[in-house]
Amino acid sequence: MNMRIMLVTAALTCTGLTGLAQANDTSSSQAVPSYHYGMPLNVAKVVSLTEPNTLDCKVVKADMKYIDTSGKPSEITYRKLSDACSMQN
Repeated sequence: MNMRIMLVTAALTCTGLTGLAQANDTSSSQAVPSYHYGMPLNVAKVVSLTEPNTLDCKVVKADMKYIDTSGKPSEITYRKLSDACSMQN
């Protein structure tokens, strides 16, 4: 009986500590904003453009990493037609 109580207490303690660790996560992972029409970007230099590979002509989410005019690296997500669309007639 005492062993069960101790195991349940240990499991609840581990669960609580895991939740606390996730709540206190202060990593620098920021959500990448999605572009909306008219949004000022102030791009000084494009570092990379990425999009998922697809053989279908469809709208995909692409990412752009860039350096803005103040010298700060930034990134943004936007929607575009896939590169497969340019190969179709």
